[in-house]
Amino acid sequence: MNLNLNMSTVKEFFGNIFGSSTSRVTAAKNARMMKIDFYLIWAVLSLMILGLIMVYSASIALPDSPKYASYRNEHFFIRQAIFIVIGLIAAVMAFRVKIDTWQKYAPLLFVITLFLLVLVLIPGIGKGVNGARRWLSFRIFNLQPSELMKLFIVLYAADYTVRKQNFMHKLTKGFLPMATALGLIGLLLLLEPDLGALGVVICIAMGILFLGGFNGVWFGGIAATLVGIFSMVIVMSPWRRERIFAYLNPWDEVNALGKGYQLSHSLIAFGRGEIFGVGLGGSVEKLHYLPEAHTDFLMAVIGEELGFVGVAVVVALFYWIVKRAFEIGRQAIAMDRIFAGLLAQGIGIWIGVQTFINMGVNLGLLPTKGLTLPLMSYGGSGILINCVGLAILLRVDYENRKIMRGGGRERT
Repeated sequence: MNLNLNMSTVKEFFGNIFGSSTSRVTAAKNARMMKIDFYLIWAVLSLMILGLIMVYSASIALPDSPKYASYRNEHFFIRQAIFIVIGLIAAVMAFRVKIDTWQKYAPLLFVITLFLLVLVLIPGIGKGVNGARRWLSFRIFNLQPSELMKLFIVLYAADYTVRKQNFMHKLTKGFLPMATALGLIGLLLLLEPDLGALGVVICIAMGILFLGGFNGVWFGGIAATLVGIFSMVIVMSPWRRERIFAYLNPWDEVNALGKGYQLSHSLIAFGRGEIFGVGLGGSVEKLHYLPEAHTDFLMAVIGEELGFVGVAVVVALFYWIVKRAFEIGRQAIAMDRIFAGLLAQGIGIWIGVQTFINMGVNLGLLPTKGLTLPLMSYGGSGILINCVGLAILLRVDYENRKIMRGGGRERT
């Protein structure tokens, strides 16, 4: 009897030791698990800080031209810094919103943005620049609704895929509603015109539908139809045809001084940069040779001043952000959080596609098209929406980590 008592006591004693040890190990692991992906945050901040520096470098000589004669040398630098601060404040606010709340209001936000795209086209309300009507003026700030649409199409397409999961293989209930929405967006963006934004929006929507299990045959049919529509738009627009031919041969005597002017000087900038660049502030192409050096062609100035090394660092940082977006999305889907997973991967598609198009245009891999480099190029709407989108991505990751720590499941 005493032996049994002693053995039970010993077992209980060692059980408590090992049990408490296991609990301590689990608690230690939970304590070490970061609540937020700080590596992702640092990658984003690094791109914005580098972008701020390069915007200052690329725009410092602009006041020498008649168009910007009334501006100070640091005009764009100060405004970009203000945009970044506003974007970070908006990001903090967006991060505090639960993912199920974003899902709840996704259709409403999408409809509001469609309404803003209509307002842009109304004379006296929409603001036109260089022949394009893409902005709503609020005196101290110009809002570009097409930038809003890039974020809200991610929300809407992810929510649509979840709601229509049982109808994704049906024509009337699965395909036609989204096709109608994309057709309406396409019409409004072509009227601005903003073919670059339309391309990004369509890639985002199609990417999310594909990841959500959309019918493969219909997906291929839609892709072929879209290629045909884009081809017709180009064929029917003489100035777009000229851009295509200029892209194919920018060094032609006519193209080099015409439609291929930006591309040829962008390539010259990359060529001058070589491996390590000519040094920060040493760019020659930004001295009124390369148009829009602080916006669409900022990457060319980076290539000239920081060389191949600088370009490689920028590419690596964007790669890290897109990679993490897809990893966070897969993790959410594995936890049966479908909307959150598609949302995260949609943000990755958005950043990845827009970055690829901008860099492709700068390097001559794609026809010249006005599209900014996310997080880096000058522009208030772009910086603001990029920050909000990435804050939502961080929120998805935060909720994933909260579940893994045993802190409760976020309903989506």
